[in-house]
This record gives sequence, C-alpha cells and structure tokens, in this order.
Amino acid sequence: MDNFGILTLIPPIVIIVFALVTKRTFEALLIGAAIGFFMTAKWGVLGATLDGFSQAGAENMWMILVFGLLGGYTFLLQRSKGAYGFGRFVRKFANSEKKTLIVGWILGIIIFMDDYLNILTVSTSLRETCDRQKTPREMLAYVIDSTGAPVCVLIPLSTWAVFYAGVVGEESGMASYGSGMDIYVQSLPFILYGWVAIIVVPLVILGVIPKLFGMKKAYQRVAETGRVYSEKSDRYNQGITEFDKLMEEKGITEDDKAGNVLYFIIPLAVVIAVSLWKDDVLVGLAAALVVMAVMYIPTKVVPFGEFCEAFASGFASMVPMMFITIGALTVQISMDGIGLPNFVIDAVLPYMNASLFPAITFVVVAGLSFITGSNWGIPALTVPILIPLALAGGANPLIAFGAIVSGGTFGSHACFYSDATVLTSQASGIDNMEHAFTQIPYAILSAIIALIGFVICGFAF
Repeated sequence: MDNFGILTLIPPIVIIVFALVTKRTFEALLIGAAIGFFMTAKWGVLGATLDGFSQAGAENMWMILVFGLLGGYTFLLQRSKGAYGFGRFVRKFANSEKKTLIVGWILGIIIFMDDYLNILTVSTSLRETCDRQKTPREMLAYVIDSTGAPVCVLIPLSTWAVFYAGVVGEESGMASYGSGMDIYVQSLPFILYGWVAIIVVPLVILGVIPKLFGMKKAYQRVAETGRVYSEKSDRYNQGITEFDKLMEEKGITEDDKAGNVLYFIIPLAVVIAVSLWKDDVLVGLAAALVVMAVMYIPTKVVPFGEFCEAFASGFASMVPMMFITIGALTVQISMDGIGLPNFVIDAVLPYMNASLFPAITFVVVAGLSFITGSNWGIPALTVPILIPLALAGGANPLIAFGAIVSGGTFGSHACFYSDATVLTSQASGIDNMEHAFTQIPYAILSAIIALIGFVICGFAF
C-alpha cells in the first residue's frame, strides 16, 4: 500500500463537495473512486475502476438481491391491495400523524434483530397510512432510519451486536472482561450515539425539537402542494402511482373495505419468521414471495401476468439504489487502497490522552464511517488499533469500545450512501439525497450530544 499522506483526503472531499453541489450521489461516488484508483494505478485507472466495481458487485451480491427482492415484494403488497387493508387497520389506532409516527418508532424498537428487516417492516407497514395523513415521506424515512442501526446496536440479540462482539472478543487484552458478548453487554451504557439518536426521534415527532432545514421545507411543500414527496422523487413511486390509479379506476374510496389485511400481514410475518429462523433476510424475502404467489395467483387477487409484471417492475425500481450501493462499496475499496483509514488514525494518535480518548475515538470512527460508508469495516479495522491504545494509555476500554460502536452507528445513520440510508430512501419512495439532507441535522445533533457525553464519561470513569 502506497503512502499518500494528506493526499488521501482528496477523494472523500471531492465526493462530499460534488454530492452537496449537484445533489447526485452515484456520480459523486464514481468520481471519488476513480480519483482514488488513479492515485494507485495511474493511467490504468479505467481498468482499476472497472475491476473495483466488479469486485464490489461480486462480493456483495447478497445485498443487491435483497434490494431487488424488496422492490418486488413492496410492489406486490401494493398490487394486492394488502397494504391498503393494513393501512385502514392501522388508522383505527393511529388516526393522526403523531400517533402513526410514534407507532413507527415503537415498531422500529421492537424489530431490533436486523436493520434491513427493521427498515423493510416499518416502511411497508406505515407508508400508505402516512401518505393519507399527509406526512412528508422525508419524515417517515427519518423515523425509519433512526430506529435501524441505532436500535440494533443496543440489543445484544441483533446482527450488529453479534458482529461487534466477535470483533472485540478477539482482543487478548480484554480477556478479563469475559467473552466478546460479555464485553458488549458491559459497554451498552456507553454506546451513547445509539441512545441519543433513539431518544431524539419522539422529541422531533412531538415537536419538542422543531423541524429543521430540509425537514421544515418538506412540511411546507405538503402544506402548499399536498405532495408527500417532491417531483424529484416521482420516479421512485411508479408502483404507488399505479396503485392509486387502480383504486381510482375501481372507484374505491377510503370508506370502502377493499384490501384484505391478511394479504399484508401473512407475507410480512413470513419475512420476519423465516429471516429469524434462517438468520438471512434474503431467504425471508424469497419465502414471502413464494407465499404471495400461492395467496394471490389462485384467488385472482393478482393474476399470474400481473404478478410477474409487478415483481419485475419492483425489482427494476431498485436499480438506482443498487448502483449507489455498488458505488459506495467501490469507494471503500479505493480508499483502502490509498490508506485513508490508517492515515487518519495515525494523524490523531499524538493528540490522544486517557480522558479525551473516548471522545476522539468517536470522532475518528464516526468520520471514517461517514466518509467511506463502511459501517462494519471501519470499526473492525479500528478495534485492534484503538482498544490496545486505550488499555496502554489508562483509558476505560469499555467506554472506548462504546465510542467505536457509536461511531460506526453514526456512519450507518448519517452517511448519504451507506446501505441503511440507501435502503431507507428506496423503501420510503424518495430520492436518496433528499432523505440524507433532511435527516442529517438530527444525526449531527445526536452526535454532538453523544460527543459531550463521551467527554464527560472520559473524565468521570
């Protein structure tokens, strides 16, 4: 690996500036990745970039298939009118925007096993109801994303907890604290970003924390135009538009009893049950699609031809998000090649002391996770470096580990091309950058509060 020093910051700076100026995610990622590959491959940059994309796609086919099957699953829920039936059921208990969003927050906490499953469940459960209550899709997306990774890191039974416990359990210096899961459980009080991000959500819903910047504009758009998503997000809502047209053609109103709630609940229950049984969301989605075919086709709820067309349309609707995800993963490969993570860590090491160690650790890991979009890779890389430093320097290793997990959680939550952000955008039917811009003020607010907490913990413990 070549040592490019401060030049390693050029690709992430270009990505962030280009994305902020143009509001284009994939193009920003492509340019940033190409710059990184140019630094290592020189005039072989074209081949290196293509190889990077090929590697990212091949190594992450599971994620790509999850996106595709999610699209088909969502379109079929709409086409069967099951989502309509479930929405009518939910509105019996959540008859206002605040109640519905609080229900979404509670669902997000209950479904803690995996952030993908969390996002999938909450979005399909509440999107139709939120639309009818004229809630901006940006607000729904914020609630969904904020109860994804932030919830998963706080429950020891989640996929995130298992991963992090496995990473920290390999550190010999932590043996006195027990197994990897023992260490994780003891560090839970110090995963401050997760706690703060979850608490901020109901405060935003209830208006204790006001609507800020992009979110305020989203509510103004709804008030002025009645549109729950912008014109830029029209292309992500073709399936919903088709569904609404179908309802209009058949003369179905909100008072009608169209849409069997079982057409929604049973496939959703299959997704959750099979995902937990097989520990694989992809298998859960595939099983749900099989159940949908058995339920919808013979009963003519969705005839065979329409079933195939709806699935294909839903799969195709996820292609833009697939490109963004592959782009983000390619950037990660590119930045690893130029040594960005090691440069940043080496740059801050001279400024670390025992009391400020947790706060600096949080800033470094959060920054790297945000820049690279690597929510698990960066923490996995930094644990073997930062935990021994914490032990050697007299810092509390449990707080330091909590800071590492918090930093990775911030990256998943705030990075505009992380897998969770991209999936939430697609599941909510809005443009990825619109979700990122409306969410990030609250993510930054949570990060600032968490940072203050790490400073206090560093001196108190």
